Amino acid sequence: MDQRKHKRMISNRESTKWSRMKKQKHSDDLTAQVNQLREENNQIVINILYVLTQFQMNVEAENLILRAQIAELSHRLPSLNEIINCVNSSNLNSAAAIHEKEEYVSYLELDDFLNPWNLLQVNHSVM
Repeated sequence: MDQRKHKRMISNRESTKWSRMKKQKHSDDLTAQVNQLREENNQIVINILYVLTQFQMNVEAENLILRAQIAELSHRLPSLNEIINCVNSSNLNSAAAIHEKEEYVSYLELDDFLNPWNLLQVNHSVM
């Protein structure tokens, strides 16, 4: 009986030792996995920061271009408005001059029609 008890005790010790080793290996594996996941997480964060930084730089560059375009267009706007005003006033003056010419021409045509000497110039077909 003592020998059986002793054998069982030794078997229990080995089983406990094996169980502890298995538990330790599992713990080491989990620690390694945690470290690996942390490293992957750090790489992902670095990549995201890089992409976001590049995106921010692109947006800022585009923003600078747009601000420069706004400044240029704002600078050109008063000149263009001045040109439009000149063209409009010129068109009004031209329209008034054309209207005066039309009145004068219609007066001349009426005068020509009423002048009997101008009737001699008209060609009549003879039947």
